[in-house]
Amino acid sequence: MKHRNIAVLACALALAAVGAARADEVGKPARPYKIYLLDKSVVSSDQLRGKAVIVNRWATWCTPCKAEMVVFENYLRTHPDTDLKIYAVTTELSVPSEQLKPLQGVLHYPLGLSVLGWGYGIKSAVPTSYVIDRGGVVRFAAAGAFNEESFDALVTPLLKQAAPTAQ
Repeated sequence: MKHRNIAVLACALALAAVGAARADEVGKPARPYKIYLLDKSVVSSDQLRGKAVIVNRWATWCTPCKAEMVVFENYLRTHPDTDLKIYAVTTELSVPSEQLKPLQGVLHYPLGLSVLGWGYGIKSAVPTSYVIDRGGVVRFAAAGAFNEESFDALVTPLLKQAAPTAQ
């Protein structure tokens, strides 16, 4: 039992260290990234300038991830004219695309198969979300599932911000 407690503590410390590294990004410009989507298209951070963006890492076996997907879906359904962009990127390379297509058919946001860019592809706890404001600044980067209230409290003010003007 003592060895198990030590192992649990070691895992918790490792996850805290990874979380701290992501937290260091909050308040800084988001680093460039590309998301490879289920439909075989690719979206890059350059294409999303001026939009509020959520990059969410999830897994098919993760119950909190599934609950959070409902939160995202409900927000988009109740805010249909928003330019919020949500990308749910699986952490599981072994899940066949065909298995994800039925889920994609009911969601109002795209599923991703991978994300390339500093920090976004880190294997860590799921769900993990990165929230980037219209100005391209990371406003949130942490593991843990949003509920309706916490998501609304974070995202709605970001959507009220004016998009930056082109320079």
